[in-house]
Amino acid sequence: MIERFIKTLLPVFAACAVTLNSCAPSPPKPPAKAERIMFQWYEDGGTGQVNVSIDLSDQIATIRRGDREIGWCFVATGLEGRSTRPGSYRITEKIVDKHSNKYGWIENEFGEVTDDDASPGDRLEPGERYMPAPMPYWMRLTDYGIGMHVGNIPRPGEPASHGCIRMPKEFVPTLFDMVKIGTPVKIGY
Repeated sequence: MIERFIKTLLPVFAACAVTLNSCAPSPPKPPAKAERIMFQWYEDGGTGQVNVSIDLSDQIATIRRGDREIGWCFVATGLEGRSTRPGSYRITEKIVDKHSNKYGWIENEFGEVTDDDASPGDRLEPGERYMPAPMPYWMRLTDYGIGMHVGNIPRPGEPASHGCIRMPKEFVPTLFDMVKIGTPVKIGY
């Protein structure tokens, strides 16, 4: 009789064990990796001329309308030897879909990059082709090819470009729409 009682209760005990185990608290998940805030907009819709200041020391662009700050973003300016020159500039050209006529990369017939820092005149091996670097939302500052545009910022706070001012892709379309030919841009330390 006791054997039959144990055989009857054994499936019940097994079900309870499975239920208790599945209801046990799961181990805590590791915290999500914090993401760096790359830009902020707080446009007030007020009056005043838009202007841009780029701090080469901090690698940050600040956008103002009149004397009110309305946004900022991290930038990547020129590396040593290709540094972005300090000075006072004005936007002289705006092109939504521009490609560099000086810099790009070389890729083989399989689309694999064989040289990530190439120029149009570089020697190509059979099957290779030169790809000019895209510079979306181009805002020209100089006649020698320096401007602001969408670009990779691999280490926020550090220079990384050939001289242009790279900006976050989510930020630039809004800036592009706000500025006009003649908008002042000051670059300094």
